[in-house]
Amino acid sequence: MELHEGAGGTESCDWAEMLLRMYSKWVQRRGYGWKIISVLPGEETGIKSVTVLVSGEYAYGYLKSESGVHRLVRISPFDSQSRRHTSFCSVYIIPEIEDSPEVEIKDSELKVETFRAGGCGGQHVNVTDSAVRITHIPTGITAQCQNERSQHQNRERAMKVLYSRLYSHYEREKEKEFREKQGEKQDIGWGSQIRSYVFHPYSMIKDHRTGLETGNVQAVMDGEIDAFVNAFLSRKT
Repeated sequence: MELHEGAGGTESCDWAEMLLRMYSKWVQRRGYGWKIISVLPGEETGIKSVTVLVSGEYAYGYLKSESGVHRLVRISPFDSQSRRHTSFCSVYIIPEIEDSPEVEIKDSELKVETFRAGGCGGQHVNVTDSAVRITHIPTGITAQCQNERSQHQNRERAMKVLYSRLYSHYEREKEKEFREKQGEKQDIGWGSQIRSYVFHPYSMIKDHRTGLETGNVQAVMDGEIDAFVNAFLSRKT
């Protein structure tokens, strides 16, 4: 699972952290594994981006319904004039792929960097001097890991993430090519807004794909998202 703050600066960084908490609560409810691989803290608060490994039976099958842009409307706690702000966060779900004929990675195509990384006061990640960032030069796709105990372990985990990202990238390219041949002009991937979370002037969360709504905002933010997940998975295609 990857979360990336969108337009909105500090607001969106805070929103990304709120969503991270929501998903961690959902994972805890289901008894799944939860491991933060890398995190980039916001400049003032929250997070700019985070990559999490979620493990458990059907974890990808359920969570793939969360891929997309999540929109928040609320009175900003960072605005001295208490004005209403809109924030965005992108959620991207990819399966962990161990092996696929679609993906071939050559050592000559990789740029490997090591660096020192720290989290948000120890809240998200342990400080380490052996963080690893790997870039696949032909595509520009990167992956990094900073929370394992050794540089070797960080590199191994980063390579797994990179492999999965490349697999997903090639799958999206094939889907895009297919849709273009079919004459479809709709956007591909996770760039479209899928759900709105309104905290003000009323309380409501609405999924724009299924039409499902709820006024129990607090329950959803505490990880009760199964209704949205199930509605998406059971919708008619």
